[in-house]
Order: sequence, then structure tokens, then C-alpha cells
Amino acid sequence: MSDIPFETSAPVLVTGATGYVAGWIVQGLLEHGVTVHAAVRDPDNSAKVAHLLSMAEGTPGQLVLFRADLLEEGSYAAAMAGCRVVIHTASPFTSDVEDAQRDLVDPAVKGTRNVLDTATATASVHRVVLTSSCAAIIGDAADLDGRVADEAIWNSTSSLEHQPYAYSKTAAERAAWEINSRQARWRLVVINPSLVVGPGTAERQTSDSFSILRQMGSGAFKSGVPPMEIGMVDVRDVAEAHLRAAFLPDAEGRHIISAESLTMLQLAEMLQEHAGGTLPITAREMPKWVVWLIGPMVSKTITRHMVARSMGYPWQVDNSKSCKALGMSYRPLQPAVTAMLQQLIDTGQLGRGS
Repeated sequence: MSDIPFETSAPVLVTGATGYVAGWIVQGLLEHGVTVHAAVRDPDNSAKVAHLLSMAEGTPGQLVLFRADLLEEGSYAAAMAGCRVVIHTASPFTSDVEDAQRDLVDPAVKGTRNVLDTATATASVHRVVLTSSCAAIIGDAADLDGRVADEAIWNSTSSLEHQPYAYSKTAAERAAWEINSRQARWRLVVINPSLVVGPGTAERQTSDSFSILRQMGSGAFKSGVPPMEIGMVDVRDVAEAHLRAAFLPDAEGRHIISAESLTMLQLAEMLQEHAGGTLPITAREMPKWVVWLIGPMVSKTITRHMVARSMGYPWQVDNSKSCKALGMSYRPLQPAVTAMLQQLIDTGQLGRGS
């Protein structure tokens, strides 16, 4: 990241600073001497913020914790004061929710409006980097109809009832662009990562990425993995993309951040190879018709409509804009995937002691 023109004269706000991607963003900023205003729900929760405090100790940057809540209007004002750059990562990443509106859409959309409205009211802010998702571009793999997706495409098929996580990310990003259009002082730059993999900066992360690996490593897919393809990217590349979006003078618009597409079977094979038979990881694929038949009985998130539209189709995106405009080059996925699995093993989340 030596070619990134880091600006150290003003602090940078990172929302959702205890999150999976945010941890690596905070570390990158601190290592380059930036003062980080880390907005978290509870700065006094030592279990949640200890890893941030620890990484700050050995870096030239400074870390200042602020209390803020996505649904509390104006709660980011103190953390944003004096910042030229705001990196808004805070948003739930989970598919297992009781109420999609309350648990996914409201935090994503209202939280984005809260943060960006505060940016409009804060004279020092000149750039906002938003963590969106490839889910705001592609709802179901079938939507692509054989095309390779780029930043011009928007997810138009997800809803509260179908793929609600993808719907929440789409609605939040659309809200961000609408707010951006009403002002001319700060520039919005959006990062759209595919499925993020790799080790976390905290021992335990709540991202669904880790949930998928926990399930695979615990034998939840012993009958076979679903016939599904998805883009994946190393979490450290996602963090770097945010930093480039924050400081490169000409960065603008949306950016697909994805290294390559893998099937769930290829992912299982990587994990099985690393585990060497010590974990009940099954590297075989379940037929689509079987997933369609039994999926709804296994999980409420695996609906027959989701299986019909998302499984058995290619999932391909064009990452060339990120390479040209942001200067990204992508790490191979296997080391990231195996490091992620090893972290789960080392912290007792798989195997003995899990």
C-alpha cells in the first residue's frame, strides 16, 4: 500500500470499527500514522474492542473510540467532527434473522442515512467511502442470464421476502447515492465486495462468512454442499480497496472487489485439504433437486425460490475497474480460506473445545 497517499493531518472515521472488514481497515490506517475515530456501539465492552486497542499500541497512528448507534440520529456527530474521510462499514451481515425489516433493512438503510446526513452537516468531510456489496449488483445468479456483471448493474429482484440481505444492501446503497446527489461538498465512493474470506483481526467475528466455514467444518454439509457458485475475495484486499477509495484523488463511483468465483465444492475441497481428515468436511456436491426438496426443512433461508434462482448457475463479475481505477491486484483465495479455517480451529470454534 506504499502507493496510497495517506493523509495524516485529519482523523478518519470508521463506523462499525469492531467488524470483520473494518478491523483490517483500522489496522491499515494506524500503520500509516492516521488517527482513527472508531465508532462502536459500546466502547466499554472490552471483549469487543480489545483487539483494536492492542493493534493501536504498536503503530504510529492513534485510536480514539466513540459511542454511536446506527439507529440513533446524530450519534455519529462527535466521532465525525474534524474528519475529512468517513469510511462507513457498519451494517449487519447475516441471513439468519427473525424480522428482515427490523434486523437487516432498518440498520442498513436508516444507518446509512444517519451517517451520510451527518456527513452533509459536517463541514470537514470531503469523502465518504461506503461498504456495499456485490449483492447490490446481483440478486440471484440466474439474473445474470450468462452475462458478466459490472458496476452498471443493480440488483432488481431481491425483496424482504426473497434474499432480504441482498435487498438491504441494495436499498442502503441506493439511499447513499440519493443523499450524495443532494449535496456537492463530499464525494461518495462505493466498495462492492463479493463473499469476504480470510482471517479476522478479532478472535471471533460475527460475519456470515465465518458462519459458512463453521458449518462446513462442523459437518453440517455431510450430505454434500449445494451446487452454488459465488465470488470471493480476501478480507485484506477488501480493506485495501477501502483505503484506496479513501485517499486516491480520482476515485469515484462503484467498484466490484472480487478475486475469482468458486463453487461451494471447490471451497470444501480447499478446506478438506487443509484439515487433512481432522474435521468432518465433505467434499461432494448435492444435486440441486435434492437441495430444492429438503432445503426449506433445514433452514428458513433456503427457500425453493432461492434454490431455483441461485443454484446451478455461473456467477461472474468484472473486477477490471478496481484494477485500473484503484490499482488493485488480488491475492489468491486458498491461503485466505485456509487461514480463516485455522483461526476457527485455533480459537476453539471447531473440533475439540468448540
